[in-house]
Amino acid sequence: MSNAAATRVIPHAHVEQLRQARAVLRSEAGALEEIAGQLDSRFCAAADLLFECAGHVVVCGMGKAGLIGQKITATLSSTGTRSIFLHPAEAVHGDLGCLHRNDVFLALSNSGETDELCKLIPVIRQMQIPVIAVTAHDSSTLGSSVDVVIELGRLREAGVHGLAPTTSTTAMLAVGDALALVVSQRKQFSPQQFALFHPGGSLGYRLKQVSEVMRTVDGLRIESEQMTIRDVFRNRRHSGRRTGAVMLTGTDGRLSGFFTDSDFARLVEQRRESQLDRPISEVMTINPITISPTARLSEAVELLSIKRVSELPVVDSIGKPVGLIDITDVISLMPSEQSDEQSA
Repeated sequence: MSNAAATRVIPHAHVEQLRQARAVLRSEAGALEEIAGQLDSRFCAAADLLFECAGHVVVCGMGKAGLIGQKITATLSSTGTRSIFLHPAEAVHGDLGCLHRNDVFLALSNSGETDELCKLIPVIRQMQIPVIAVTAHDSSTLGSSVDVVIELGRLREAGVHGLAPTTSTTAMLAVGDALALVVSQRKQFSPQQFALFHPGGSLGYRLKQVSEVMRTVDGLRIESEQMTIRDVFRNRRHSGRRTGAVMLTGTDGRLSGFFTDSDFARLVEQRRESQLDRPISEVMTINPITISPTARLSEAVELLSIKRVSELPVVDSIGKPVGLIDITDVISLMPSEQSDEQSA
């Protein structure tokens, strides 16, 4: 939030709305704190079942709990645990056929008395599928008929009337997140696997390897460190998108230095034109910051941001230049402050 927005005067008519909104958030946050403190060995038993599941985790819930269940299903699937959502009303009309003995059934119901869900449990048990319930109390119809119960306790829904599912659904979602991430960590689910499941959007782009995004050698300016500055900038044999940097190499072909258009402009500003006919090695940046082609693009963005540079050489395992990441290639991923500077 900008300083201007933070200090803006709030109209009197909005004060009450903000008070109510903050009360809702605090009510839900308080419930999560309480649930976190009361988690016990039953949570671990549920996590064990999910970890050992050879089939799918089948998530089931009705109404708002069902919508939360769909999100939990997506979180499980994206973090290394195969999962599907089963609508309880559709289940009794044939969709139970998707279940297998290798599955684990995760049932969501705050009251534990949801009719459509409770009617399914005897059939699920008959199929010898273990059942986990996330519900308010283990004494409910649902809680008393399953293998493992994660109790939410008696929760008051947010708002003046406390009627709409709010705090309870927030609690279910948080417990689902906790289960998914605990199990994911036990499976040693890696960033590489996560990237495989998230190829699209900004997240997918961040998780790409540098080699997938970098400008390749054919389009870069790579010269010997023994060349003069004048000859380096006179040499325009490289095609492709222009970059404002030259990568310099030693006799072994490894990256030894870096020289940018800004460095060139600085020499001219300082009236050091005589330096233009001297070896570029005398003024280049020695041992510049580099990155591996197998690194994640997010790592390159972090380096560009922290080091406040516009170009990042990409080198192989023995230090030879194989590419370049230019800030203009990743401007959409940069922190807003540096993006604004680049576009200005």
